[in-house]
Amino acid sequence: MKKEYDFTDAEQGKFYRPIEKLDIPIYLDKDVQDFLMKYISKNKSSSSLSELVNSLVKKDIEISKKLAS
Repeated sequence: MKKEYDFTDAEQGKFYRPIEKLDIPIYLDKDVQDFLMKYISKNKSSSSLSELVNSLVKKDIEISKKLAS
């Protein structure tokens, strides 16, 4: 390691991204992923696994909101 580093041309925050804009990887259990992939292929759906999971989660949120009120 050098004793000194030259930061003359450094740019503060160059690689900073707010946490709200990060894509967080979500890992599905194997049996859940298998089920959803079979569903997609069986129904010849053009949606991706990500789109299907987002759709299911959104429906679950709607149901939870209705039950909470």
